[in-house]
Amino acid sequence: MAYLCKHYDVSRSGYYAWLNRPTSSRDMENRTLVRHIQRIHESSHGTYGSPRVTVALNQQGLSCGENRVARLMREQRIVGKVHTVYRRHRGTDRFFQRIGNLRLRQSEPTAVNQVWSGDITYLKLHKHYYYLAVVMDVYSRKIISWSLGHQRTVDLTLAALHKAIRQRNPDAGLIFHSDRGVEYASYRYEGTLSQNGIRPSMNRPGHCVDNNAHVESFFHTIKAEWLKDNPYQTFKELKETIQYYIQRFYNRTRLHSGIGYYSPNDYEKMHS
Repeated sequence: MAYLCKHYDVSRSGYYAWLNRPTSSRDMENRTLVRHIQRIHESSHGTYGSPRVTVALNQQGLSCGENRVARLMREQRIVGKVHTVYRRHRGTDRFFQRIGNLRLRQSEPTAVNQVWSGDITYLKLHKHYYYLAVVMDVYSRKIISWSLGHQRTVDLTLAALHKAIRQRNPDAGLIFHSDRGVEYASYRYEGTLSQNGIRPSMNRPGHCVDNNAHVESFFHTIKAEWLKDNPYQTFKELKETIQYYIQRFYNRTRLHSGIGYYSPNDYEKMHS
């Protein structure tokens, strides 16, 4: 000890005075806060960064700033998972141009079942690709339904749409927005929408800014937060993993910045 004190130019009496100094109230508060941060981070399955952890702490009655939370997380090496943008397979470039973008003339939805959005992405398992189609309620960001299959087909996207209609039974006039993928531009898909009083809406050709930002954000989230490090080995395990994430975590628990840091289920309950 004498050698270390000499090396760092610190007196032995000063070192022992520091060592025996009682823990400050601030340090005790930080230790308690770290325990809460660790529990919140674990309950989010390691996905939350400092912004969502801060919101969760405040919702639990623990008032603190994001800078403080970020500092404590850095010190404890608690890191949220970062979203990585994945390039999605777009399919064929052939599309029908008779369907316009209704959302350009619409304000943001003010209730559920006013605007739904659908999209499809690919997921790689070993050397095989599988396809995930979802239907989201834009108002609450809730994933109403989804379907997973071995091929990117109209049947896959229709399966997700049928599930959504059965679960929500929406009134006529609902807008369903998608990109111009062949699955959504098919006569079968358009016919199903028409039979249920749903108005189709699609991106304008050549306007990437029209894309389904909310659904694409969900795809980025599930891939980065859940599937990237999840050790699924079979199609069945992949499906079970997606089901758990959507139904038990994403819809029920995960805090969404776009809706005031509420989960989709809680947001819908608050505004029902």
